[in-house]
Amino acid sequence: MSDATLARQAARTLVEGLYDALATGDRARIEAALTSDFVGHLTPGLPFGVGGEHRGAEAMIRDGWFTIGAHWRVRAEPARFTATTDGRLQVQGTYRGTGRGSGTPFTTWFAHVWEFRDGLISGLTQITDATAFVGALESGGGSPAGLETMDLTIADGVATLRLARPDARNAIDQRLADEFLVAAVRIAGDASVRAVLLCGDGPDLTVGGDIGYFTGQSNELDVTLRQMTTPFHFGFQVLAMLEVPIVTVAHGAVAGGGLGFAYAADILVAAEDARFVTAFAAIGLSGDGGGTWHLPRRIGPARAARAYLLNEPITAQQALDWGLVAEVATVAEARVRGEEIARRLAAGPTRAFAQMRALLRDSWDRSLPEQLDAEIDALVACAGTADARGALDAFLAKQRPTFRGV
Repeated sequence: MSDATLARQAARTLVEGLYDALATGDRARIEAALTSDFVGHLTPGLPFGVGGEHRGAEAMIRDGWFTIGAHWRVRAEPARFTATTDGRLQVQGTYRGTGRGSGTPFTTWFAHVWEFRDGLISGLTQITDATAFVGALESGGGSPAGLETMDLTIADGVATLRLARPDARNAIDQRLADEFLVAAVRIAGDASVRAVLLCGDGPDLTVGGDIGYFTGQSNELDVTLRQMTTPFHFGFQVLAMLEVPIVTVAHGAVAGGGLGFAYAADILVAAEDARFVTAFAAIGLSGDGGGTWHLPRRIGPARAARAYLLNEPITAQQALDWGLVAEVATVAEARVRGEEIARRLAAGPTRAFAQMRALLRDSWDRSLPEQLDAEIDALVACAGTADARGALDAFLAKQRPTFRGV
């Protein structure tokens, strides 16, 4: 057994022990599992000071986990453990609990990203639906809060998330950033979702940050931007963890941090009028939405540097030629084309798609031998699914396979 495999097993055992200790409130076991300089990042929007950053094991225990325990009876039920190439451990599962004062039950999806050092846990990033926790505080609450800046519909296996601030050209303000995280978590927690479609209401996907909102806040700009980008980026982390493919329809302006909706896609369909522009240099900012990671990988470092430093728009045709988008459609047909692709993917072998997404994403951080080993592991995992067995039988019988995602 390789050292890497042993390390992954040790990390999982350590985290599983911490989950048990948290469920029973065993402070001694919790402290024993953490480094003294542990740093926790909990979902923005969690009340009582729980949401945000907690530095130091004592602060995390007191202001994070034990404050949660004071207001909710809740247990984390991990369902899937995934080791990352950089040594972290991603855990996805379900929170089940009740508000202590209200008795109102709630259930919501979570993702935890654990970090390690010297055989102990050194960090946590937690992502969940804060509105589920807030709703459980009131008697009769707990039902999902409505979304105002976007529409989320789930039908026939396709989750369609549509930005819905057309009068503001789908500009990103604090509410949209917060609701994007909520919507992403709800998608992740719905087992019926087999594909995701991202699109925008009106002529633009999004013009990026809402400048009027920025300048109208009483806080300093740096405070406002940190408050906005934290949940916004958490939303993209959730999409990256999904085991289903994502399609984005880009139309009109696709600018600033809103480019993140384009980068999130496995298949990006551009309308002929789409213009991709980083926009940050024009307002003296450096960028968000994951662009400094995605764009060099999509179009190359030289073109990415030019797009950022010179702030030059990328046309739909350029985006196609450079490999940023999968195809270009007319303005009238782009949304329809995106829907067609999403439905086709939803009817496909989603368990295999999940492995494909992970292999393609992680290939940047692996050597060729490591990637070849990962392909074997993924292939074996797919071979154990009913979808693969049924598809092989259908092939031999010269029939069209039916995929159920199992």
